[in-house]
Amino acid sequence: MACVIGVFCGVGTGLIPGIHVNTVGAFVFSASPFLLYSYSPEVLAVFLLSMSISHALLEFIPSMFLGVPEEGTVLSVMPGHHLILQGRGKEAIRLVSLGGFGAMMVTIILLPIFAMGLPFLYGLLKPYIWIILSGAVIYMLIRLSRNLNSLAWSSILFIFSGIMGWIALNSPLSSNVSLLCLFSGLFGVSTLMHSLSQKSRVPAQNKYHHLKIDGDVIRSIFAGGTAGSILGFLPGMGPAQGSLLAQELSGGKDMGNKREGFLVAMSGVNASDALFSLIAIYLIGNPRSGIAVYVNQILQGLDFNHLLIIIFSSITAISISMVLCIKLGDWLSQSMQKINYEKLSWTVIIFMSFLVLLFALMEHANLLFILVTYITSISLGLLPHYLDINKSHLMGVLIVPAIVIYMGIV
Repeated sequence: MACVIGVFCGVGTGLIPGIHVNTVGAFVFSASPFLLYSYSPEVLAVFLLSMSISHALLEFIPSMFLGVPEEGTVLSVMPGHHLILQGRGKEAIRLVSLGGFGAMMVTIILLPIFAMGLPFLYGLLKPYIWIILSGAVIYMLIRLSRNLNSLAWSSILFIFSGIMGWIALNSPLSSNVSLLCLFSGLFGVSTLMHSLSQKSRVPAQNKYHHLKIDGDVIRSIFAGGTAGSILGFLPGMGPAQGSLLAQELSGGKDMGNKREGFLVAMSGVNASDALFSLIAIYLIGNPRSGIAVYVNQILQGLDFNHLLIIIFSSITAISISMVLCIKLGDWLSQSMQKINYEKLSWTVIIFMSFLVLLFALMEHANLLFILVTYITSISLGLLPHYLDINKSHLMGVLIVPAIVIYMGIV
């Protein structure tokens, strides 16, 4: 029951633009002292896992149809929009669903290999994790930049988001309030505020679809599952960065000619990363995402029984989510003209701001500090839209603190 409820909550967070899965995760984690009186830690863990998997799949629908990407779907907007502008929305939805489901199965199949090799590899590389992270950051900055100007701005935003993340995460605030404030501003409210200024229309979608599963699609499924799993021991690296790795693994450098495969790989990284960030707790004791941190705190560490529960819950969650993604995506592709996007966006902005204020009051936090952090997050989140650079560089908010910690400076 927790798995099914989690899936439907993930559908809600995925379909409503701007709501990050960490927002709901922070809410459940904050309420966990009360919830644990009635429910076991395993129930809450399964709920959070199922919600994150469902969210990872369903968030592609608003990112493609509404043009409101989150950190995990930001690179999918161009190929996704290309298919939708051609009236191939149903095909795009099926590619995303296939990629997420297939990559999840690949991750589970490869789990014995990771279980044997990853702990040793992580122990061997741990002293050099900060070098690997730094190298990955430099590569991503160069790879996602068109010219020296965009590279300079990308570097500035990465550094400033990292400084803000370090300050916020080392403040007297609890980590859940800090993450809620940061992610709501950087990836939620800022994206919604910018999208409100964009007056775009979605063309009528073809009610028929032609989904062709060829070698490129199958290769992209394996690339997405493998890349999402590799991220398991790289703290702070998100699906956007993993998707570039999947692109390299699948040989899909020419995005213009391989949009279908790239969408499959993007979805695969998103889904497999949601699972492997939890599995990494069991293998190397490293919770690599916000949801993983919450689950680790609730369960007080993972044992083998927890691992089995997580695996079978993830299979159930991704199976239900795949069906819901196809059905809801098909419905939305035919109903876009009826949705008042402006009212929906303003409702979400007000709701998210209310949540930030509510948790700040519950934690007896300094409201001035919260307000400054929130406004700064929104401002930084708006800049990539107007500078025309990739928003995934704002993940410096987590990567920079991780690099500092692994360097042993503090």
